[in-house]
Amino acid sequence: MATEYDRIGRAYSLTRQPDPRIAAMISRALGDVRTVVNVGAGAGSYEPAHMAVIAVEPSIEMIRQRPIGSAPAVLAHAESLPFRSHSFDAALAVLTIHHWSSIPAGLTELRRVATDRIVILTCDPACEDRFWLVSHYLPEIIDLDRGHLPALGQLQEWLGDLEIRDVPIPYDCRDGFLGAFWQKPEAYLDPAVRRGISAFAKLPSDAVDTGLARLLDDLRSGYWDELFGHLRMQNNADLGYRLVIVKSSS
Repeated sequence: MATEYDRIGRAYSLTRQPDPRIAAMISRALGDVRTVVNVGAGAGSYEPAHMAVIAVEPSIEMIRQRPIGSAPAVLAHAESLPFRSHSFDAALAVLTIHHWSSIPAGLTELRRVATDRIVILTCDPACEDRFWLVSHYLPEIIDLDRGHLPALGQLQEWLGDLEIRDVPIPYDCRDGFLGAFWQKPEAYLDPAVRRGISAFAKLPSDAVDTGLARLLDDLRSGYWDELFGHLRMQNNADLGYRLVIVKSSS
């Protein structure tokens, strides 16, 4: 069965490269585990090279973009992992849970197959108003996320005790996800950048066109810099991206 990423992910690997600072945070969160299942693995970003990794990805289009030499990938969904219980030390899920058809079912599967810990990179929807693109130009993203992006409190209800670590986004982030260009507003006007961000594909085209037209006008007039120019002096920004860590002893 085709997935949404078979349609929208055809050029994902062009703009979605792992950022080494975020990769280091994920590696530290995984600790000294030896085996990892990376669920919703996409094109393979953030898979630790020093661990034995099996990738799970429902989109054949994304699997085709995995580089030569990357971890072996299985075509499957988070909600029904094709592995025996306790098959891995850890389960990893990077910027993916909001795409799952059933987040509780997927999290149950992560707990079933991982013996030591679960590591999830997600975004706290309570922080979305911190990001100017969402709060000032595309508030429709907030409405979109309300139905798909779980609050941290909801994750705690499903998973139990959590350790939560802030993930500041560097000004020169190499991974072109939604919040990556918080210091480079011009980037969102580039269709190639937008093709690597699923939110743009999910929003009505007229909402995207209207919001980006306002952004273009504000950049030309200098109004964006009046409002947000101070961001150009920052090295990183907290946009609500969080690492959620669940250990078996919790």
